[in-house]
Amino acid sequence: MTPASQVSPHREEPHTTDTAARLNWLRAGVLGANDGIVSVAAVVVGVAGATTSTGPILTAGMAALVGGAISMALGEYVSVSSQTDSQRSLIEKERRELAEMPQEELAELTALYEAQGLTPQTARQVAVELTEHDALAAHLSAELHIDEDDVASPWHAAVASAIAFTLGAVLPMLAILLPPEPVRVPVTFIAVLVALGATGWTGAAIGGGSRLRAASRVVLGGALALAATFGIGSLIGGSGLVG
Repeated sequence: MTPASQVSPHREEPHTTDTAARLNWLRAGVLGANDGIVSVAAVVVGVAGATTSTGPILTAGMAALVGGAISMALGEYVSVSSQTDSQRSLIEKERRELAEMPQEELAELTALYEAQGLTPQTARQVAVELTEHDALAAHLSAELHIDEDDVASPWHAAVASAIAFTLGAVLPMLAILLPPEPVRVPVTFIAVLVALGATGWTGAAIGGGSRLRAASRVVLGGALALAATFGIGSLIGGSGLVG
């Protein structure tokens, strides 16, 4: 039997940094897939409003898929790189300060725990014990709220973002290309809105928010995007600009 001291009363809550990081990655994946669904669906539906020819729809859809995936990956890489560089700089600064002035750093850590409500004696004891165990980890957690092992990889973030976007984009591509021409747009509308409702529901479930409200928001936004692009495509097609 597991000792009572080792049993957490909130085992389903993300108390560990590892669990929290995984939830963040999962949430980012859901959002990336949502972007892929909406952006590519808007493009192919817009082109389908202008022409019934499969060639232009396929070309535009593939261009949107590849361009969107690369853009998402590049944006994520730049963003995470900036964050990672900043975190590593802070970690190195803290490591240098611990080596050069350990007593001042111990006093600083003690003061931080006092500010959290501990008595001076308890704060000092906690600071000393944590410093003896892992001084750098203690200071990173108390001062900067980061973990040395949780510094994200820009390449991992970029690849994950591109994959999530691509998986989301595949749905509208299949929905617009596989059905017969007379029903391809209605089928795409339905498939996309159902998928958006699922991603909104999933994202809210991960984040602990209102699932119905989140799903409703993304479905409404997706419907507006599809209606707008289809309307613009139909106007352009009716103008004779597209053969």
